[in-house]
Amino acid sequence: MCLLGGGHEKEEGMTQPQAALPAETGHWWALAIRGGIAILFGLAALLRPGIALEALILLFGAYALVDGVFSIVGLFGGTRGGTPRWLLFIEGVVSILAGLIALFLPGLTAILLLYLIAAWAIVTGISEIAMAIRLRKEISGEWALIVGGAFSVLFGVILAVVGPVVGLISLIWLIGFYAVAFGVLMLVTAFSVRGGDSGGPSRPSRVV
Repeated sequence: MCLLGGGHEKEEGMTQPQAALPAETGHWWALAIRGGIAILFGLAALLRPGIALEALILLFGAYALVDGVFSIVGLFGGTRGGTPRWLLFIEGVVSILAGLIALFLPGLTAILLLYLIAAWAIVTGISEIAMAIRLRKEISGEWALIVGGAFSVLFGVILAVVGPVVGLISLIWLIGFYAVAFGVLMLVTAFSVRGGDSGGPSRPSRVV
């Protein structure tokens, strides 16, 4: 080992370990589960486009509820003190509320379901983009979070604007494609977080 300038410099260098991932990334496995659930929801919609409206509402409700729960679970995933967790909290609460509304009010009309999903997607997308901007120097896969967030916002806007004039089958296909794409991007982010989390502590400290 090369020592620069004696014990003082050595002590200074050794006090700079690699920082842990921020708290708002959450557990990487929670992100992975959310991605997997989104893919399953999307595939269910794509493989059964003739599904009844009430069944679609219940399916979305179950997906949003589970997604919100694992988003809240992510609140306990970080270790860096003082890192704000409100983004993940808001995203989780919005998902849980959307899921509960869909599950307990399955008699929603297609238009109400449309705006519920659109509002959920926009809030989720904004949260993901804000989180990615905050984490751009912490993880290598922040691009997936940004793309996923932007995709969610765009999907929500398109759904709110053109959704009322398209048929139910087209709406189901649109929701299915969105869910699969968003799930894949969430998985990419999850394994990027996992890589940074497992690789961080093993990196050597810099000697300044």
